Amino acid sequence: MWTKCAGLIFALALSVSVMPTGAKAEQFIVVQSTTSTQNSGLFDAILPVFEAATGIEVRVVAVGTGQALRNAQNGDGDVLLVHAKAAEQAFVDAGYGLPRRDVMYNDFVLIGPKDDPAGIRGTRSAAKALARIAAQKAPFASRGDDSGTHKAEMRMWGALDPTDASGTWYRETGSGMGATLNTGIAMGAYVLSDRATWLAFGNKADHDVLVEGDPPMFNQYGVIVVNPARHPHVKVAEAQRFADWLTQDGGQSAIAAFTVAGTQPFYPNATPR
Repeated sequence: MWTKCAGLIFALALSVSVMPTGAKAEQFIVVQSTTSTQNSGLFDAILPVFEAATGIEVRVVAVGTGQALRNAQNGDGDVLLVHAKAAEQAFVDAGYGLPRRDVMYNDFVLIGPKDDPAGIRGTRSAAKALARIAAQKAPFASRGDDSGTHKAEMRMWGALDPTDASGTWYRETGSGMGATLNTGIAMGAYVLSDRATWLAFGNKADHDVLVEGDPPMFNQYGVIVVNPARHPHVKVAEAQRFADWLTQDGGQSAIAAFTVAGTQPFYPNATPR
């Protein structure tokens, strides 16, 4: 009896040891991305299309762009989909990523209470609107997390440093976009948000889009494959396939087809290679 059991155990162990290394369970990549692509529902819509076409599972880490870049720099991920072009190019120039490609765009919007205590509604300049908020010391909730949205906010403030004021009206949440919107709405504050997250956000209460359309509010997203020369464990073939799909007809069509409450929140604009 023991001889037969031992033989069966040995056969099972042998069958496991010779299992092909390219088994389906290993066909996955880790994408370091932003909270907006996750919170808006974009990934829920487009990733099943990619996975069905390629058999490659995509596992998303949704954090602010700054954190996503740091994670990828440390080798924690195969590919980036983020939205801070200058920081992305610096990542590539430092040798951490393969060439960056545009994928899609949308825009930022300034959200505020409908009674608009700072009087910014309809202002065509985001910088002027922020200056009015600062002058009135009206509550403003900032992500304060080095995300792509936070970086854009800092650019829009321009020469005005909001933290030079009393500090009581300017609150840094250190959180993602959804949490920052929740905080801002609870305190009756103004908030800079990407449009996609705002469209998908459920707790709008009495807040509304007050400022939009200023060129500095343009929001470009890009894809970067992590450089395997820096991190040899990167699944470069699978990551490149994902980047190619995003920037070619399959991914571009999937992005264009995605809507939130009947509105298209992302617009594909990849340039063919």
